[in-house]
Parts: sequence; structure tokens; C-alpha cells
Amino acid sequence: MVLRSTAVSRRFGRRAAALALTTALAAALPGPVSAAADAAAPARPTAYVDPLIGTANGGNTYPGANLPYGMIGWSPTSTRGDQTSTGAANGYEYGATRLRGLSLTHVNGAGCNPGAAGDVPIMPFVGDVTSSPSADTTDAVYAANFSHADERAVPGRYSVGLDSGARADLAVSQRAGVADFTFPADKPANLLFRVSNSLNGSEDAEVKIDQAHRKVTGSVLTGAFCGRRANGGTNNRKSYYRLYFTASFDRAFSSTGTWKDGTLSPGSTTGGGGEGYATGADRAGRGSGGYVGFDTGSDNDVHMRLGISYVSLAGAEANLREEIKPRASVDQVAAAGSRAWDRELRSVRIGGGSEAQRTAFYTALYHSLQQPNLVSDTDGRYPGMDGKAHRIERGQGAQYSNFSGWDQYRAQIQLLALLKPRIAGDFAQSLYNFAEQNGGVWDRWVHINGPTHVMTGDPTAATLATFYAMGVRNFDYRGAFDSLAKQATVPHPDGLSDAGCPGQCTGQRPNLAQYMTSGYAAQDVCHCWGGAAETLEDSVADDALGRWAKLLGRDEQAAYFADRGGWWRNVYNSAATDGAGIDGYIQARNLDGSWVTPFSPGSDRGFAQGTSATYTWMVPQDVQGLAEAMGGREVAAGRLDGFFHKADGSWSVKGGDALRYDPTNEPGIHAPWLYNALGQPWKTQATVRQILDTVYGTGPTGLPGNDDLGTMSAWYVFSALGVYPQTPGSANLLLGAPLFPHAVIDRPGRDLVIDAPAADATHAYVGGVRLNGRTHDRSWTDGSLLRTGGTLKFTLATEPDTTWATAPAGLPC
Repeated sequence: MVLRSTAVSRRFGRRAAALALTTALAAALPGPVSAAADAAAPARPTAYVDPLIGTANGGNTYPGANLPYGMIGWSPTSTRGDQTSTGAANGYEYGATRLRGLSLTHVNGAGCNPGAAGDVPIMPFVGDVTSSPSADTTDAVYAANFSHADERAVPGRYSVGLDSGARADLAVSQRAGVADFTFPADKPANLLFRVSNSLNGSEDAEVKIDQAHRKVTGSVLTGAFCGRRANGGTNNRKSYYRLYFTASFDRAFSSTGTWKDGTLSPGSTTGGGGEGYATGADRAGRGSGGYVGFDTGSDNDVHMRLGISYVSLAGAEANLREEIKPRASVDQVAAAGSRAWDRELRSVRIGGGSEAQRTAFYTALYHSLQQPNLVSDTDGRYPGMDGKAHRIERGQGAQYSNFSGWDQYRAQIQLLALLKPRIAGDFAQSLYNFAEQNGGVWDRWVHINGPTHVMTGDPTAATLATFYAMGVRNFDYRGAFDSLAKQATVPHPDGLSDAGCPGQCTGQRPNLAQYMTSGYAAQDVCHCWGGAAETLEDSVADDALGRWAKLLGRDEQAAYFADRGGWWRNVYNSAATDGAGIDGYIQARNLDGSWVTPFSPGSDRGFAQGTSATYTWMVPQDVQGLAEAMGGREVAAGRLDGFFHKADGSWSVKGGDALRYDPTNEPGIHAPWLYNALGQPWKTQATVRQILDTVYGTGPTGLPGNDDLGTMSAWYVFSALGVYPQTPGSANLLLGAPLFPHAVIDRPGRDLVIDAPAADATHAYVGGVRLNGRTHDRSWTDGSLLRTGGTLKFTLATEPDTTWATAPAGLPC
């Protein structure tokens, strides 16, 4: 158990108790109720969720069984003929209809290929096991084809029939699951436990078969998220967690065996060995596992109960015992899971819209609320970032992980804070716990208990500042602020390391001493992915810290960080040109102050997964300042027009053009909403509606790209509701045109109701807004709306209203 000073623990405990009392009192107060919205809202929103959305087109979602924020995500691992790879980053790609197992852990929408986890694939195999499954390097023998006609995915349950005649039906709780496997009668029936075959490989694995108690147990030591990246990949080819599992059966085994590498050991009950983290031939043929056989002569159905833990085998056993009753059926567990998802999804109750729009919306909400993920057991124990077992803090509900910070801080964490502030607070405390175990360093991409260093900037500062601004209080916010402020002001030795660069640079605030002296990250000495991108990211993070400090009453720190939030100006070059008449772009600089050349707005030199054309708009904290630098709001709006349209005026919002909007990646996803600050909000309304209608949709290709732990889905949820977070560290919401006539957002105490009675395919523009019955002539709301709740009522029109919310004095900053 990690220990803190008694004073800190007591303060945290008092804050949690005070928050619980405040929430309970607020819940007892009357609030406005939209009868029309509730009457029109679906009673079972899970009926509109399609887990297959995003399983093609690079969305990297997974269709398997999970619960909100759950530890287990039981989903297929597919193959295209290479046992060390899969059809997509998350182990499943809609076009790859051959699978080699059903693995226990997944992370939604992670972009590295292969992605996170995919631990312990379990394969129902029809036939005799006559050779080592690890030696089947092309998945020619111990894998099976399937048809999507024999596949069904719903929240909390997944089933698939294989061409071999075997079938799997899975349902889960948060840390455990049950399965029914059926096999063709009178044919050899086996379950293969591929304990070493995690998506990224493994350092070690073990399996034990207990015939007397009809159990299979084991573990895998793995990690290596993004460990195959060309840029810095070897830095992350390492282990940081061990997943334990226990599986018990309702019937005896007719045969057993294990394997290691190319050697099969029939009759054996123990085995082990890892695959390593290499790729292709360097990993092929390696690994271990075990199998159990069943006599299908009189009974061809096998029922299995399974629990997992990141702490111990005993933890896995306890999780299973606590969460699933001994004789629970798949139907019963699935029904409980469906109810859990319905409760979660009813946090936003929409009315109206088309069938396709409701499906896209509730699936996006489903993907948004899959993370963070539990890593603590039912007894509160979890694996720390220091490699030791810890117990959750006093007042903390659970320990969560899987933080794709660079992605999530732009939309997903705001949605989490809006809908689930208690979970958000536990997540904030979780990240703080990890940082304390990691020498005070807040990693920008945390997987389970591993600091992976993936991406750039300091996203945790932006995340926790946003949580606090949006009213989240159930975490040690003073301690967390002090720790993040120290990270932003006290250089760390890792900041001078190039290990992992450019994609996984070890330093969280690279070359901080130089940054604070120069006011920008110098491209030639920054030890980062890109100096210009790092400067913009740190400016956003510092501005958020300044806003947080102001809310805490720390005026001196607030002023200091607010000033640093303006350092984006130090990489804005007014003389940078596209050569066609547009001047003024974000550009990387060297230590001596010179600009990095040659320059092109379509180049990614100095940037991270984006170009200057995209990053030039990444100043959400100071849009007015950016517009001024460009020559005024009119000039900036004209340039923004060119960001979303081709020269002939046609839309360009689907990506693939280095000079224009890219909906598949994060640096520019806020850009459609910038028109509000430029005094032309009708263009935000038109652009957002175009993206909702043409970039997102239903079916496997319904997401524009990597969901990135719910980020792209959260963008859709906000945009469809007609609101969007203005900037990190703030509770302000920008206003657009709602897609649905009615929506009710659950808030502690008093709900937020959004009414737009005329909303339909033709009414895409705002003609007026009333906030709690009063005329509201601004294209944004401040944080009081989230604190008190209330009603936003939109008058929508078929044509742009170029007068609403355009007064310069009322524009968002």
C-alpha cells in the first residue's frame, strides 16, 4: 500500500465526504425536466449500439464483450496468416474473417499496430492437437474462418460461429466472464489457451491445468505498447504488467497437454515460455500454452467461468467469486451487462433523429465510456507504476488506467467529466497515484501500470485542470496541482534524453531548462518529437495550469502559467508563406532563434502527426490572439474557410490533404468550432453538420480513423448535442446546432436539457438561443451552466443567420 502524509489523506477523505454530501443534497433539489425528451428517449439505448462500428477504416475499435470502464474486454484476435500479427491494431479488422482466439483484454481505438494487450487468446479448436500451436506460424491449422452472418456483437456480449462447427458465446462482468463453447458432436473438441500470444508478444507466460478441480490457470508477463514503432519502437519493447487468469469448467477434461515453441507435450499439465517482442521471423514459432479436451459423445457444450487480475492469481479468483455467481449462465451475465450499459448510456437521453443517427450517437457514447479501465481488484489492490502492489487511496472508488493523453484531453475527458464526474475524479486520483510511484513524473500515455511515453506534450496537466474546472473534486487536487506545476518548472534529467524519440521520448517536459529560457522548444536541441508541436502542446498545458491555479486562488502561479500559455507566439512566423499569398504559420525554430527551413505548410517537420497547416490552428486557449496575429478575425476566418474547402469551394473534411482538415487525428479536431470566436458561428454550424453527415456514420467504416480511446466518438457526441468544450482548463462550452430535437444530460443535482424542436436534416443553422428562458446572444456558455444545470433552447433555421452571436464584445476568447 502506498503511504501519504496523514494530513493529505485526511484532507482527501474530507473532500470526498463533502462532495458526496453536496451531491446527495443537490440531487434532492427539484430541477427542470423535459417531459418530451424523456418520453422520446429510447428505454433501452443499447438497442442502438453497434459494436462493429469502427472495426474497419482504421477505427481500431473491437466488437467483443465489455462493461463500462471494465477490466476485461473479451474479443477476437484475427489473423491474415501471420501468428505474430493481426488484421488491425486492436486484434480485429472487419475484413479479416479468420481468428485464432478470443482474448481477454483490449483498449478501444489505440493506434499503434499492434495495439494494447489482446492477452491470452482462447481458441475453440475442432480436431486433435497433434503439433505445437506455436509452430503453426501462418495460422493454417489452429485457426478457423468465420462469416459475419454467424457473428453477433451487443454491449456486454459477443458470439461467433466458426466454419469448423465450433461456436463461442461470451458475456462479462467488470473483471470476469462466462462462456459457452459448443462443438460438433462426436468430433475432437479442445480449448487452446495461447498464454504467450499477446498482441505485442510477451516476455514470459505460464499455464497450469488442474484436472481434479477442472481448472486452467496462468499468467502472461507483457507490455510493449507501441513497441514496434519505427520511430523509437525499441524503447518500448519491455514488460511492465502481468495478467493472471483463472478458468473453471462445468465438466471434466478428456485430455490435456502443453506446448513450448515447437514442442508439444501431450498429457502435460504445466508449461510456460514467452515469445519476445520482435516481429516476423524473429518471433515466429515461439511461445507457449496449454489445451484441454472434452468428450462430445453425449454433451457437446462446455461452460467456462473466468476471472482476471493484474495483481495475483488469488485476485483473479476473488474477482470471479465476487462478480459472477457459481451457476450463472451466459444469458444471465449478459442480461446484467446489458442493464449496466443501459444505465450508463441513459446519462444522455436523446429524442428524435433518424434510426441511423441514433445508432451513430449511442455507439459513439458507448465507445466514449469504455475508458478509463479498471486495473484494481475487488479488494482495491492494483499494480503500481513502481512494480509493486498498492491499494487504492482513502475515498477513492477504484484505480483506473489506459490514458491516451494526447488524444483524450481534447474531447473524451471533457465528456467523462460532464457525464461521470465521480469516475473522472477516481481517474484523476489514479493518475496522481501513478505519478507518485513514478518519481513525480506524469506519463503522457499510461497503459495498465506502464509509462509508455507515447506522443508529445503534457496532456495530464490539461486533463486534470479540465476536470477541476468542470467541477470534479473527489481527488487530491492540491497535491496533484503541485506535482504537475513542479513537472512544468523543475527540469528532470530524462528531459535531456533522446531515448524513444521521436514518438516515445522519455522526457515528459523535454529540455525544460532551455524551454523556459527561450520560450519555445528548439528543434535542434529539444529532445522531443517536434519543437513546434511541443511548444504548442506545452502552451495549452500551461494555460490550463494557469486557469486551475486561478480557481485555487493562487494568483501568482496563475499569472505565471497564463503568460507561458502565450508562448505559442514564439513559434508563429508571420513571414512564413505558402507561396500563394497566404502568410503567417506556426514554424519550428532552432536554439539560435533562426527558423527551421525549408518551410512548407504541408510539411510535418517540427510537428507530431500533423502539418503546419493543421497545427497553426492549435491555439484553442487564445483564438483572438491567433486571429490578431493573422491580421484580424476576417482574415483568419477566410483562411479557415480554405482549411475546410478546396479552391473550387467544395468541402474537404475527410482527410488526405496535408493542407486541410484531417478528421482522423487530433491536432485539428477543434478547428470547426473556431468560427465562433471569429464572429462567424454559422460557419461552425455548417462545417460541423457536414462532418457529422459525411465523415461519421454507421457500419464498420462509421468512424473516420483511430477512435483513440473514445476521442473521435466523444467529438461526435458533443457535436451532435450542439455543444463543444472551448479549451482545456475551462468549463466553457461552444454552441452549435443540435442534431436531435431533444436531449437530457444527467448532471449531479440538476440536468442539462437541450431542446431544438426544429432539428432535422434541413435545419442546420442557429437562429437564436434561450438559456433558462432568457435570450442568449453568445455562441458559448460559461461554466455556470455545468454548475447549476438548466435548459438551452435552440431556434433552428434552414439558412444561415449571420447576425446571431456576432457582436465582438460577446465572442469567446
